[in-house]
Amino acid sequence: MIRPARIFLVPLVLGLCGEVAVAAQPAKPATKKTVTKRPANKPPGGIKRELFAGRVVMLGDALKRRGVKSTDEFSNQVVLETPVGELIPIVPDWRGRAFYQDKRLRNRPVELVGYRRHGIPYLQVLMVFTIDRADKRQKKTVRQYFDYWCDICSIPMYEIKRCECCQGPIRMRFQPRDLPSYIRTDAKLKAKPAASPNRDASP
Repeated sequence: MIRPARIFLVPLVLGLCGEVAVAAQPAKPATKKTVTKRPANKPPGGIKRELFAGRVVMLGDALKRRGVKSTDEFSNQVVLETPVGELIPIVPDWRGRAFYQDKRLRNRPVELVGYRRHGIPYLQVLMVFTIDRADKRQKKTVRQYFDYWCDICSIPMYEIKRCECCQGPIRMRFQPRDLPSYIRTDAKLKAKPAASPNRDASP
């Protein structure tokens, strides 16, 4: 016959054993929060970053000035029109999409740092610089790095949308800045006059 005192001791001992077993288990590693990484400012390996200058315009308008008729399928495509009259289509990715969204970036002198993959004519933009006059009465220009900015969170963005942090409004931001050190300006490109938009500059 089991005495009552022993009956009460059994669950107490089992409970202590359970606590010891739980304490002996290794602690689970803390779950890492997923952080959205911004695209790297570098192209895939083996592809050179270059400087592309000109004005970003709508492809349909550029073709029309050259006497080329096109249908509505080209109505949303933007291209960089270079000083020698070349039309370079722009990929609407994390950096190039702003030219499709924001008409304020079009039809103005720009310098774009980017790259093109072999066999693909499309330009993938990494950095956007606008060339603006420092004073309307003077011909002196200033190079300005462009992005979008949230004044509340102090974070940059690269397309038109609500702030990724506070969901508030963002604004255009222009900062005087030199080209990155890995870019070497082509003097010959600057020396060539811009082609007239009313004629075809192709050979």
